Amino acid sequence: MTRSRLAPWISASRWPTAPIRLVARLGSGHTPSRSKPEYWENCTVPWITLADVWQLRDGRTTVITDTKEKVSPLGLANSAAVKHPAGTVILSRTASVGFSAIMGQDMATSQDFATWTCGPKLEPRYLLHALRGMTPDLERVATGSTHKTIYMPDIEQLRVPLPPLEEQRRIADFLDAETARIDKLVALRDRQIRLAQEGRASSLNHTFKRETHSATRLKHLLATRPRYGVLVPQFVEGDGVRFIRVNDLLDLSGRANSLRRIPHTLSSQYARTITRPGDVLLSVVGTMGRSAIVPPELEGANIARAVASLRPATDVSAELVAAWLTTPDFIRQAVIATSSDTAQPTLGMEDLANFRLSWPSSPSAQRDLLHEVRAIQRHGNRLVRAFQAQSRLLAERRQALITAAVTGQFDVTTASGRNVTEGVTA
Repeated sequence: MTRSRLAPWISASRWPTAPIRLVARLGSGHTPSRSKPEYWENCTVPWITLADVWQLRDGRTTVITDTKEKVSPLGLANSAAVKHPAGTVILSRTASVGFSAIMGQDMATSQDFATWTCGPKLEPRYLLHALRGMTPDLERVATGSTHKTIYMPDIEQLRVPLPPLEEQRRIADFLDAETARIDKLVALRDRQIRLAQEGRASSLNHTFKRETHSATRLKHLLATRPRYGVLVPQFVEGDGVRFIRVNDLLDLSGRANSLRRIPHTLSSQYARTITRPGDVLLSVVGTMGRSAIVPPELEGANIARAVASLRPATDVSAELVAAWLTTPDFIRQAVIATSSDTAQPTLGMEDLANFRLSWPSSPSAQRDLLHEVRAIQRHGNRLVRAFQAQSRLLAERRQALITAAVTGQFDVTTASGRNVTEGVTA
């Protein structure tokens, strides 16, 4: 990794830059052997793993104090894991790359994190902001086809602008205050997005449940029973069958060239879920109600176990089926059907086939309903896109504020970050 590849904006720093490892002790973590039960008894040491990254994804958490798992002193003593002191800065470097925080107490980490224990020339909060300024660059240079990784030799090359310690503290104070203010606006936008999505779903629900519609079950609208896909996928490079997972349903159009692939022989074992244009795909494990219609370019693909394939009958609109799957009426039935699950909610195909809904009783009524559904979706989507655009703008301006502050492009003692939110009102 060269300095030009990673965080090129650092070259504009008014202060000298230095490798972080020269002003902070670089470390990492490890996982004690799971085959030694005694290493996992009397666990008292907080242990940061990728299961804790959820706390850091929005960039608003500065200090991490709670962890999903703990390790024992015996496990630490018999592995490469170490207990780092409170104030150590962490950075996730595998799978979920670029998430950072400060340890709120003495803690250990898995091998998925790099750690820096700051020396007398580096303020931990300033380093945290600098690392967060590098997040897009870290994501860009991460390598790996399955799980993206920043390898330790590259971590060793990371540099940071190094103003005097008191200036670092002033910058950290400024960024703490100004990013918190931006984060409040982002949280407001997130809430508005949720409300717009809920309003869209509620309007669709009301439109479907008309007195003129007939009560039916989902299976009566389908050409075949719902099916779920490949239980244990095996991925291949190059020639293979395109494979659709739950996250792919968020934006299925235009994904033909970016989907993972599975062997043709494996796909043929699940021939009943090989896709056709117009099939409706639905997430049925964990997240419920995420749906998409298979576009023509994804004919012949296959689906994951967490995705169900619904093939509408010839006289049934796939758009209407997909729209109904986003309504509170569908979600309510899905919650009831999975309420006894002790682990991850999983919707059974027989339960799904017997879901009840109201449906137009004639082709002309179906066309009228489709017209109304499209109007509701257009209006709701416009609102969601507008709020999402403002969220992206706030994120970009937050990032620009951090990079400008840590490189000394303005004097934080006299500056205000308020101009970064011009045009974005509460």
